[in-house]
Amino acid sequence: MNNPTKEDNLAQVLHFDLYGKRENKYDFLTENNIASIQWNVLEPTAPNHFFVNKNFNGLKNYEKGFAINSLFKVGNSGVVTKRDKLNIHNSKENVIQMLDDVVNLNETECRKKYSIPDDVRDWNFSLARKDIKESKQNPNYIQEINYRPFDKRYFYYTGKSKGVVGWPVPVVSNHLLYKNNLGFMTNKKVEVGEFTHYIIYEGIVESHAVSMKEINYVFPLYLYPEAPTQQTIDQTTDRKPNLNTQIVNQIALDLSLIFTIEKQTTKETFAPIDILDYIYAVLHSPTYREKYKEFLKIDFPRVPYPKDATTFWKLVELGAKLRQLHLLESPVVEQYITQYPIDGDNVVGKIKYENGKVFINYDAVPPLGVMGLQYFDNVPEVAWTFFIGGYQPAQKWLKDRKGRTLEFDDILHYQKIIVALTQTHNIMTKINGINIEEDKPNR
Repeated sequence: MNNPTKEDNLAQVLHFDLYGKRENKYDFLTENNIASIQWNVLEPTAPNHFFVNKNFNGLKNYEKGFAINSLFKVGNSGVVTKRDKLNIHNSKENVIQMLDDVVNLNETECRKKYSIPDDVRDWNFSLARKDIKESKQNPNYIQEINYRPFDKRYFYYTGKSKGVVGWPVPVVSNHLLYKNNLGFMTNKKVEVGEFTHYIIYEGIVESHAVSMKEINYVFPLYLYPEAPTQQTIDQTTDRKPNLNTQIVNQIALDLSLIFTIEKQTTKETFAPIDILDYIYAVLHSPTYREKYKEFLKIDFPRVPYPKDATTFWKLVELGAKLRQLHLLESPVVEQYITQYPIDGDNVVGKIKYENGKVFINYDAVPPLGVMGLQYFDNVPEVAWTFFIGGYQPAQKWLKDRKGRTLEFDDILHYQKIIVALTQTHNIMTKINGINIEEDKPNR
């Protein structure tokens, strides 16, 4: 080993992988020692200094692109309620009931009803009650929140920290209260699985709306001078793009286009939404994700500068389709490809996928006169297994509703999810046919 005490002389790092059954590993260790093992010599590099083999081929080309956290000027984690069981609900009525319970029930009863654990630094019951009382249980503070992919809930948002919400993160959340704004959510680091950790949301976002294992960051597309807390507003005037001017100007120069704050119908212009759609398309490229998978997992993702206007607009078009699918705004999601053919009580129990069928109550005994277990039919396997971040939405959405009765709108909503995921896979195939990158000198 080198002497690690000298400032410019790092210790030598050796690495060896041993796979197999426990007994074989014991035998190997018994028969070998440090000197006899054929170590791999690693060359850890700043800033991460990984202690395992990493393939850094292509790093210089990857770093020619712009980082997401450099493009967006303002970004932070999503909302951290600290007490989801208390303040995340399926309806506005349930939120109103929670407010009444916190104010009127004694603390012991309320903790039991909502399974509230002991107080912590950033959340305690007395401050939550105070926040609700001071806000006068105002129903205008009840907001939708993007809780998981394709899964909106309701919560009480006053914008105050250490109140009924532990960390409301108003620096981003207040801007996302505007209906015409969007938030791009991604991770700085991926702890589990491959990089699929990004999604576009409309509205306030919960801190684990992309994955449970990592910190999720949300970046508003626009910033507003006066951000509200009491109601969702349609206003679009006076807003400014939450974008780095230097990066935007470089894109404009490369493409010979004029940047406009709002989307215009005039030719030779592009707007913030076009940049967002371009990014969305690039990150959905299987080739791009595979080529740079090591780098996409260790820091905020980077995206290459568009190589030409033709390629840019092709990707913008496909990215817009993906965005509209994931917001369930595309008319395509109502062109259902699945059926829900069996009558029953619609109560979600054990979930099982089998031969294109998603059973919602595989453990249930069918009621008298009913043909059999209830299921969604003709669900493509690619939709069932599709990942967005740390979640498989076709599975997660149902599992989070175990014990609940699916209403008519819920059944339609799930069918829309299946269409959205299936179409996402199809569009990713189209994106894969586009040559995204072009070798350019470092900027």
